[in-house]
Amino acid sequence: MVDHVVVRVFAGPRGEGGNPLGVVENGGAVPGARARQELAAELGFSETVFVDDGPSGGVDIYTPSDRLPFAGHPLVGVAWLLRARGCGGSVLRPPAGEVPTWDEGETTWIRGRAEWATGRRTERFATVAEVEALPAPPPGDGWLYAWAWEDEAAGRVRARGFPRRGDGIAEDEATGAAAVALTAELGRSLTIRQGAASRILTRFHADGTVDVGGRVMAVAAPA
Repeated sequence: MVDHVVVRVFAGPRGEGGNPLGVVENGGAVPGARARQELAAELGFSETVFVDDGPSGGVDIYTPSDRLPFAGHPLVGVAWLLRARGCGGSVLRPPAGEVPTWDEGETTWIRGRAEWATGRRTERFATVAEVEALPAPPPGDGWLYAWAWEDEAAGRVRARGFPRRGDGIAEDEATGAAAVALTAELGRSLTIRQGAASRILTRFHADGTVDVGGRVMAVAAPA
């Protein structure tokens, strides 16, 4: 097994929840898309990120079945880890483009563009109870982000994410790209409670960019 670190991204206010992320810090140890795809499938996380150049922010993201040009939870997690290692800068460079990143207290932020968060359909439900009652995954095909207002005036949302791509991930605990898509669709900043116990923060900008942030916690702690 190739050496990798695991962190939990978008942990809740008391450190609970968070979506596990595999990070291969020496991306050069796994050259080529095929080998990376095979390792991501073997590890079985919703996403695995390969660091090709820490100081310049070069990263490559895979689900168990596909390569992604942009994804929120891997970029927030790897930004935090690179800074914990003392080699992270202010920009990440996944295939989609340059992604600014910064910390505010315990929250790690990235900024992406709404058009990068494609392929995820959002569906509003009338109540939080309806969202929580959904099976994992619900019937149907394609990436589904099911959500309901917890407190519309305050911008608080209850959400669950279902990739439905047949690769063993029945439900995604916390999904930054889907949060970007929903924020852009609603045109407002949000606090999203997703999965079992995760929290995602977003900020909407009129220029088509969205900030997405949250707490990251080590599972295999940085050395």
